[in-house]
Amino acid sequence: MAVSGVSGSSSTSSSTSSSSTSTIAGNFDQFLLLLTTQLKNQSPLDPMDTNQFTEQLVQFAGVEQQLKTNDTLSSLLSLSAASTATNAVGFIGATITADGATTRLANGAASWKLNASTAGTATVTIKDANGNVVQTMTRSLVAGDQTLNWDGSTSIGSAAPDGQYTVSVDGRSVAGEAITVKTQISGVVDGVDFTSSIPALKIGGISVPIDQVKSVVRGE
Repeated sequence: MAVSGVSGSSSTSSSTSSSSTSTIAGNFDQFLLLLTTQLKNQSPLDPMDTNQFTEQLVQFAGVEQQLKTNDTLSSLLSLSAASTATNAVGFIGATITADGATTRLANGAASWKLNASTAGTATVTIKDANGNVVQTMTRSLVAGDQTLNWDGSTSIGSAAPDGQYTVSVDGRSVAGEAITVKTQISGVVDGVDFTSSIPALKIGGISVPIDQVKSVVRGE
């Protein structure tokens, strides 16, 4: 199993927030000192406009409250990220089904799950990791879920090597109109990648964003 890409961004954000809070606190103290000094030395015959000082006090209080809110949100985000990471690691060893068109051919076997909006026929194209077409076939479609199995044979009759292959399905109804055919893949999770904002579950060399997972079956 593999877990990669965990960073220390939360500590950086915390130090930045603390620095901002210290700065605003220092500025607020300086403002209060200046205000007190001016009030002590104002002319009784020409007093200063207290409304302006009151407005500035309100603005400083608003900024201070916003900084506290930001600190709270940062803490919540850190807790959420930690929870997501823990949940993602929990997928290791489980068999998942997820949206996707790329799966692995191993020992002459690969499969995809298809979901057709209506019955019809489909032209299925399978490409290798370099984008080269290795097989084109036609098959009947039923409305709903079904499985597409491939034995690794190519269009010229040879056996394709093990590796990653991507399928595309051009579905047509009996009347010849285009129909929607969704593709899904399945496999056992053997690692988690945290280098992106959304953790990716690893099935061999295939990355599956965790938000694309549709079902999970855990081993005994």
